[in-house]
Amino acid sequence: MFTLNCKGRLLVVDKPLVMGIINATPDSFYAGSRYQETEAILGQAEQMIKDGADILDIGGQSTKPGSLQITQEEELARVVPPIEAIHRNFPDTVISIDTFYSKVAKASVAAGASIINDISAGTMDENMIQTVAALQVPYVLMHMQGTPEKMQENPRYENVTREVLDFFIKKMADLHQAGIRDILIDPGFGFGKTITNNFELLNHLSVFAILNCPVLLGVSRKSTIYKTLGVTTDESLNGTTVLNTIGLMNGASILRVHDVKEARETIKLFVACKNSINTNIG
Repeated sequence: MFTLNCKGRLLVVDKPLVMGIINATPDSFYAGSRYQETEAILGQAEQMIKDGADILDIGGQSTKPGSLQITQEEELARVVPPIEAIHRNFPDTVISIDTFYSKVAKASVAAGASIINDISAGTMDENMIQTVAALQVPYVLMHMQGTPEKMQENPRYENVTREVLDFFIKKMADLHQAGIRDILIDPGFGFGKTITNNFELLNHLSVFAILNCPVLLGVSRKSTIYKTLGVTTDESLNGTTVLNTIGLMNGASILRVHDVKEARETIKLFVACKNSINTNIG
């Protein structure tokens, strides 16, 4: 079991949680997750909460392969109003801000967010780590090789699991030294990794248990699924459920998904099956 202090509210991770993805963008890779008006975002947030989301992850710019970086001012304009609206209408909901800008992180926490989800592990804004430490909120530490614009051009590893693990060990030491205590780790599926790399990481996800942190799994509707199956992003829900199930079996603590209802059902069945095994052994 893990506990995360989200601005005074204790988020207990004693069973797998669901993080719902809401993109306040015009260009994220899955069209079904794109919302540009605050009212539309609020409606999607309400539906995700009804479907069982434990966390809502709000992002203001696409980080898909080949994406170009927008300014922090533009990102602020996209994410702060919906975060304020969600927090005002659903004050008990935990909100995560998906950003690599420290200024956006700070403004989003002031608006109602209580987790910072940074794909860059603090490498794209030198002020990010000290900002997170000052805000005293949980931090999602993700592994990425390269930057979103060029990360898929030629990713290379000798041993992807070992290299990602070594990265986390070093970065977590830096975060602890900075005063950050509540850390979640995300291996960064699809961020500077081949399809083979992604499957290898998924198969060895249990290795990351030695870090004693919640593991966030973000494979929802990604290219590893639709390219392997020869389908479209819109047709990738079934494949997402399969990989989420494998991830749960290998120790994932949080599923970051576009489809909350299906992820919640996946977790319910996984937990029921696991409890049945434990009962029979007992």
